[in-house]
Amino acid sequence: MFDISVSYQKHSLQFHFEAGTSRGILTEKNSYFIQIKNKKNPTQIGIGEAGPLRGLSPEFEDEGLAGFEKYIKSAKWELFPENLEEIPLFISHLPLGYPSYKFAIEMAVYDYIQAKNGIYFNNPFSLGKRTIPINGLIWMGKPDFMEDQIEQKLAQGYTCLKLKIGAIDFDQELAILKNLRSQFPQEKLIIRVDANGAFSTQEAAHKLEQLAKLDIHSIEQPIRAGLWNAMAELCQENILPIALDEELIGLESEEQQNQLLDKIPADYLIIKPSLVGGFSASHDWIQAAEKHDMGWWITSALESNIGLQAIAQFTSEYTPQIPQGLGTGSLYTNNFASGLSIQRGNLHFNPNFIRVNPFHENHV
Repeated sequence: MFDISVSYQKHSLQFHFEAGTSRGILTEKNSYFIQIKNKKNPTQIGIGEAGPLRGLSPEFEDEGLAGFEKYIKSAKWELFPENLEEIPLFISHLPLGYPSYKFAIEMAVYDYIQAKNGIYFNNPFSLGKRTIPINGLIWMGKPDFMEDQIEQKLAQGYTCLKLKIGAIDFDQELAILKNLRSQFPQEKLIIRVDANGAFSTQEAAHKLEQLAKLDIHSIEQPIRAGLWNAMAELCQENILPIALDEELIGLESEEQQNQLLDKIPADYLIIKPSLVGGFSASHDWIQAAEKHDMGWWITSALESNIGLQAIAQFTSEYTPQIPQGLGTGSLYTNNFASGLSIQRGNLHFNPNFIRVNPFHENHV
């Protein structure tokens, strides 16, 4: 093993509001951090974040600092890479089935080897010379709450909004969308919706038909993941562009990925590094999407600003032209200071930002 120390800790992120999803209300979320430190040069560190989500992350049942520690100890640290080119080999030996834990280690390794304290990828975005277009996220809730969010995002200059739907009455959600579209035609505002698998297979086509009348750009995961035949039929009806999201979770081999995309002719893939297993895994999904002539965009998954900054830098490696699902971590009351900012629907990064280190020592 290289002359490094590895430590870990938990941080509970508290929401500013009750964040509604089709799987329930979120008020807090735990993140687990790993730090890799050079024993001879303590200023060289690498920080990574795991943020398993209830109902989504395969490792959630093992969630907790003890589960994260067990995964860290299972890594083949004797293969620790000396340079960027060796990272894929090290990552390939990490156990499967724990995507957010795997992502945390990969993220920390990139940070450590770059040795620039929070610069995971060298590209124009991380240098502050390029921005990333993003969508404004509208959380589920009572109609007044959702409409207030919409007003705020529009005032901030967003030209693409994503509304989470499926938690309240569909007619109420439809009324909100109709009102929004009546004010902003398709050429002025892109509207995406995310059902998080909330529609039944029996009602999905009818609901998509109603949404299609409003020039909706796309719908993420209209029915729950795993119903490949039903999802394939829904895509083939070509009512509204469909994006696969939760469907990708747990498919970690090229064979599994191709089986999914051969079966379901979706229009887009939603790629979440925390849920699919990190940067290398996300790159594999992007290649698979392009092989199948599918569009894609990258989305964060409720990470703190530390994980979010790494995901944003990775996203910029692909010079995205369409809005991505990123933000600034403003959901939480106790997030870490950030080098990210949003200006008129575009994400900026300040390369002079000095990253906060969340650690107090707790060695493995």
